[in-house]
Amino acid sequence: MRKPSNDFPARRRIRKPPLEKWQPKRKFKMRKVEVPPVPRSAFPSFFTVMNMVCGYASIVMASKQDFIAAGWFIIFAAVFDTLDGFIARLAQATSEFGVELDSLSDLVSFGAAPSFLVYKYGLESFGNWGLVISSFLMVCSGLRLARFNVQLVGFDKDYFTGLPTPSQAMTVASFIIWTSTESFAWKPEMPAMLAGLTICLSAAMVSKVKYDLLLRPTAEGFRKHPVKYGFYIAAAFAIVIYQAKGFFIAITVYILHGVCRSLYHFFSEEQTPAAPDAKATDAKATESKAGESKVDSESVPASMAANASNETASTTNEHI
Repeated sequence: MRKPSNDFPARRRIRKPPLEKWQPKRKFKMRKVEVPPVPRSAFPSFFTVMNMVCGYASIVMASKQDFIAAGWFIIFAAVFDTLDGFIARLAQATSEFGVELDSLSDLVSFGAAPSFLVYKYGLESFGNWGLVISSFLMVCSGLRLARFNVQLVGFDKDYFTGLPTPSQAMTVASFIIWTSTESFAWKPEMPAMLAGLTICLSAAMVSKVKYDLLLRPTAEGFRKHPVKYGFYIAAAFAIVIYQAKGFFIAITVYILHGVCRSLYHFFSEEQTPAAPDAKATDAKATESKAGESKVDSESVPASMAANASNETASTTNEHI
C-alpha cells in the first residue's frame, strides 16, 4: 500500500454554517382585543339583577325556616328596585330591555318569594287550600306587572293604578318579621290572619284603586304637598323606633289611604248632579245660531226690497 506522503497539505476542516432556525412561511400577528365599552344601561341593570338575587335568597331562606332573613331579603330587593329606577333616570339609560328585566325581577322578588314565604310561615297548615291562597300573591303580581307594562305609554305620572308589587311584598315581609320577633296571644289564629292579609293584598294589586307615587324630596314639593311629606317623616321615625312593626303600620296606612280616597271619590261622584251633556249643549248652540242667521237672512231681503221700491218711486217722480 502506498503510504500517504507528507507533501500534501493537511485537509482543512470545512465548517458548516449553523442551521437556521425554522421560521414559518406565514407570520402570525396577534390582533389587539378591543374591549367593548360598557353601555349606560348596564349600571341600572346590575341593581335589577341584585333585586332578583335577593328574591331567590328569600326563597332559599324560607325553605330553611329562617323567616326573618327571608323577610329582610324581600326588603333588600325593594331597595334595589328603587335604586335601579333612580339610576336609570339619572343616567338617562332607560330601555325596553331594562323594563322587561325589571318586570321579571319583580315577579321573582315580589311575586314568587312572598307567596312561598306566606305558605311556609302559616298557610301550609291549610293543605291544598293554603297552596291555592298563597299562589294569589304570585298570580296577581304577574297580572299587575303585565297591566303596568301595557299601560306604560299612557301612564299617569301622579298615581299608580292598583297596589304596587313592592308595597305588597314589603307588607308581607314586615308582618312576618314583626310576628316572628315578638310573642302574641293570638299566635294560634296566625294562619287565618295571614290568609286574610294575602287575599286583601292580592285584590288590591289587581284593583283600580289609585295609590300615590313617592315624592322626591325637594323644596317645591314640601310647599305643594306638606301633608304627604309630613306623613313620610312620621313613617321614617316610626320605622326607626319600632322597626318591622312601624314598617308594617306605615305601609298599612298607605294602603288604607288609597282605598278610602277611592271610596270617597266613588260616592261623591254618585251624589253630585249630572252635568249637562256636552253634545246637547253644542246642539242647542248650533240651533240658536241657525235661528239668528235665518232671521238675518229674512230681514236682509225685506230691507233690500224696500230700498228698491223707494229708488223706483224716486226715479219715476224724476221722469215725471
